[in-house]
Amino acid sequence: MSTRIPEQVVEDIRNANDIVDVVGQYVQLTKKSRNYFGLCPFHNEKTPSFSVSPDKQIFHCFGCGKGGNVFTFIREIEGLSFQESVRLLGEKSGHQLPDVASQQNGSTTNPELQNVLEAHNWLTKLYHHLLRHTKEGKDGYELLLKRGVTEEIIDTFQLGFAPNSNDFTKKFLENKGFHPQSMVKGGLLSYSENGLYHDRFRGRVIFPIRNHQGKTVAFAGRSINGKDPKYLNSPETDLFQKGKLLYNFDLARSEIRKLGEVVLFEGQMDVIAAYQAGIKHGIATLGTAITDNQAKLIRRYVERVIICYDSDDAGIEASFKASQLLKKSGCEVRVASMKDGLDPDDYIRTYSGEAFRKEVLDASATYMGFIMQYFKRGYNLNNEGDQLAYIEKVLDEISKMDKPLEREFYIKELATEHDLSYESLEKEIIDRRKKQGFGKDNNVHNTYTINKKPMQKKAKLLPAFHNAERHLIHHMMLNDAIADKVQEQLGGAFNLAEHQVIVTYLYAFYEEGHSANPSHFIEQIPDLSIQNLVSEIAMLKLQQDISDEEIQDYITSIQQKKKQESISSLQAEQREAERRQDHIRAAQIAMQIIEMNKAYR
Repeated sequence: MSTRIPEQVVEDIRNANDIVDVVGQYVQLTKKSRNYFGLCPFHNEKTPSFSVSPDKQIFHCFGCGKGGNVFTFIREIEGLSFQESVRLLGEKSGHQLPDVASQQNGSTTNPELQNVLEAHNWLTKLYHHLLRHTKEGKDGYELLLKRGVTEEIIDTFQLGFAPNSNDFTKKFLENKGFHPQSMVKGGLLSYSENGLYHDRFRGRVIFPIRNHQGKTVAFAGRSINGKDPKYLNSPETDLFQKGKLLYNFDLARSEIRKLGEVVLFEGQMDVIAAYQAGIKHGIATLGTAITDNQAKLIRRYVERVIICYDSDDAGIEASFKASQLLKKSGCEVRVASMKDGLDPDDYIRTYSGEAFRKEVLDASATYMGFIMQYFKRGYNLNNEGDQLAYIEKVLDEISKMDKPLEREFYIKELATEHDLSYESLEKEIIDRRKKQGFGKDNNVHNTYTINKKPMQKKAKLLPAFHNAERHLIHHMMLNDAIADKVQEQLGGAFNLAEHQVIVTYLYAFYEEGHSANPSHFIEQIPDLSIQNLVSEIAMLKLQQDISDEEIQDYITSIQQKKKQESISSLQAEQREAERRQDHIRAAQIAMQIIEMNKAYR
């Protein structure tokens, strides 16, 4: 069972981790007035509706409704428990904490998963030591040096070597107390048909695969003696789902945020070669085509993506598929290409990192430029039929472009290349956009641009009492004196059940001696939907100076609603008494209604 973290330590960690700084590591934020806005990381959107308040130290998305404090954000974004979120932020701010486990997609308070995570950690250290300091690792070490990898980079990426033995790793893990059966399930050992456990990785250079928190959750092994397969990866496990991770994302994340750009490679060696050349914002998929999850993860952090796959036919096909998925996720896509069919690793070693940056990355094609070249591969443009089919296909793509300037640019390019009139191609684009439902934004020359202002949900017209309760709770969360006044006059007699829950927790929060602090208060509420509502109410744009008269007006509005409901209930009871011809009871109820009306005047 995990150890409870002392409340004072939790408070110290919360205070040490400014929510704007923490969220800013995951979301591109832009300051607008007092708050910061960005695209919500919890749902797909094109217009920013995700708001972060530095004053209140909370966040709220006006699109999907998620909200909370810095711990809530880390819990949701990393898939952790509350204590694991506290631990993660505590480690960043230098606080010592009781041991609480964590994993990439959920809590590893599950002992078996934590066991596998620890085994990966031990093997990362072991394989790295064998590569750097033993005779067994000499061949692997020399292979890396031959590929131009420096000792510093070997250490940075914790590259290692697994001996060419059936049971070296097995014996090591057993000596550390790990059971072979759980290690098979964790992808570290294999189980043969003859009932024997043996090492999964043998005679291979080892590339640790870390999750986004920097913990090793899998390995990739490269053969050094021509043994098939050339690359061998860990199987998918409860700890490792390759479609949800990106190689080197943990090291590249800060550079990605700083540059506002990411380079997407195919393999680990491409990432490592680029990193060594000073290009530290490179990542790679893990042996498969990019997935929807990976594309969304990239878009959460950055808009601009340079796809830099191999320049052979397979690489070009993979670039096309990746560009489609990234474009769909809202990324600004560029595609790099290399001469002589080289891969990025070879190009850097042949021409230098500086040449790679200038001649490959800086010269990368726009998404549309790449698409036009890609489509040409499937047609003989000397043939009229093929030429027309190609033009139709390119027009389809141009019509989907948001920016009029870009549409105009590529229409001109297409018209010039094929000796066609600009006007005829423009008309084709307008017709296509009408069919696609783009409304009035059809003219290539118009000046319409996408509105990038932060979006909030269209406010529903709420009843007066509902607004009164929300506004009153907002002020109560920011001022304990107002909460005391409301508690004295109204107590928990709010009309909406969720508001009753909030004020009950709020009264208890203040009675425990806490000062007004929405970020701290949110932690006291166990229900996520109520937490979201608290953040929404705390983010209301209201004047912070409020008079006693305004407070009293809110209280009166809430009480009036209660009175109306009570009177409506009594009137229904009165009608029922009259229907039964119980005139005495009907008269008694009428007197009750009169007294209630007098009391609320």
